Amino acid sequence: MQKANYITREGYLALDRELKYLWKEERPRVTQAVSDAAALGDRSENAEYIYGKRRLREIDRRVRFLTKRLEILKIVDPDPRQEGKVFFGAWVKLEDEFGELHIYRIVGADEFDPKKNWISINSPVARALIGHKIDDEISVVTPNGKTYYVIVDISYKQLDD
Repeated sequence: MQKANYITREGYLALDRELKYLWKEERPRVTQAVSDAAALGDRSENAEYIYGKRRLREIDRRVRFLTKRLEILKIVDPDPRQEGKVFFGAWVKLEDEFGELHIYRIVGADEFDPKKNWISINSPVARALIGHKIDDEISVVTPNGKTYYVIVDISYKQLDD
């Protein structure tokens, strides 16, 4: 399955901020530190120099990745016609078989965050939710078997617990 190149506007702006920070602040600072360490002489045993060069490679790799990724990502803004159905960017409140409530937001693969309960559009739960309405029952195949949920609420603005 091909990874969807969708991202929320907030997610895109966060990646763009990271790119600008790495390029305009972090990289010049580390470059200066490497230059200062190199001026101290023997580079083979200079920990600051070795670490700095390694950090520069990490920064450059991330900058290349972000630059390429931002070019192909497609920002998806909520459309008023989506109201009442689950689509990309939605916050969804689910009730599981045990009566426990779960709130998830469906986001792009570049911005999913388990701590915030932001799940990737490519995840089994998100794929099962897409296109459904409040009171629909969905089933998700997990390693422990099928899990059933009922959609309790859908919003394109953050839901409260």
